[in-house]
Amino acid sequence: MGHSDDDTPIGTSPRVRDQPSLTTASGKSWLILGGLLALIAIGVMVPLLPLSPSGVALGGICAIVACYAAMVIVRVNAQPGRGMLILLAIFMSAIAIIGVGCVGIIAATQGSVFLF
Repeated sequence: MGHSDDDTPIGTSPRVRDQPSLTTASGKSWLILGGLLALIAIGVMVPLLPLSPSGVALGGICAIVACYAAMVIVRVNAQPGRGMLILLAIFMSAIAIIGVGCVGIIAATQGSVFLF
């Protein structure tokens, strides 16, 4: 039994790329959630600054700040629409990936942590 378009209510779509957050939103929610994610990631990395490998936490913090700054620049300067919202999603994803990656690198080099 396949899903037919007749079963879908008007104005809704099961495809992720058709959701309002990537099609018609103003981008304000992306900035709010991106800021919260950036604060959490930075809050986790600040205590890791003295740990080795040196510079990973600081570099991660700088990259996260740069990604959030890019989000703000895109939101202020880009024309509203799908392109702006996709860029905001990409920068927010980058914040998460950078945060997890830096914490993972630092954790893997401390003590007897094995990745595999």
